[in-house]
Amino acid sequence: MTAIAEILSRELDSRTRMILAAEVLFAREGIDGVSLRRIAASSGQKNHHAVQYHFGSRDGLVQAIFDYRMQQMDARRLEMIALAEQEQRLEHPRTIAEVIFLPQLALIDKFGDHSYANFLCQYLLRNSDAEYGRFGGNLPDGLRRTLNLLRQKLSFLSDSAAQRRLITACFMFLNLLAVYSRDLESGRATEDFENALEDTMRQIVAALFLPPTGG
Repeated sequence: MTAIAEILSRELDSRTRMILAAEVLFAREGIDGVSLRRIAASSGQKNHHAVQYHFGSRDGLVQAIFDYRMQQMDARRLEMIALAEQEQRLEHPRTIAEVIFLPQLALIDKFGDHSYANFLCQYLLRNSDAEYGRFGGNLPDGLRRTLNLLRQKLSFLSDSAAQRRLITACFMFLNLLAVYSRDLESGRATEDFENALEDTMRQIVAALFLPPTGG
């Protein structure tokens, strides 16, 4: 059994173990750099065709990782939305950005890394659409609602421009997570994470909500 398979919880079903093993391998070696057979073996599957059985194809597995993580984060997003509504700050630009991005902080793999950040960077390059809010799958309620709020705030932009800003902001946040994990592992991390996070969130808000030229 591989090291990845050994650390995956036995309580998880076969499908989820493959999703989590694939996320780590894709993050480390690229979505097209790992064989489906290796993913099956890394998740403890004896059937070399287990990925095809559960997901149909590599693209099906990639989409399953995205959907799994999006659904996993949605409970936290819904909590944040409810609290923001109570405090009457749901439509504030900073609140919208926090609801979109901060739940990703909790997505740490069994090695203590933000593998999902590296995976999602690759996913967005493969699957993002010019149509606002389209990312290749069905978005859960909390994220969909927050993206709708963002779109209302960006009504001065076309759909494609609003989508471009959103994807750019995603890369800014994911870069923070990926680089910090890398530097922490190598011992090169010199910046306090909370300071880096605050600086990145301020950059994201500025980039997302920048008024049009002459505005």
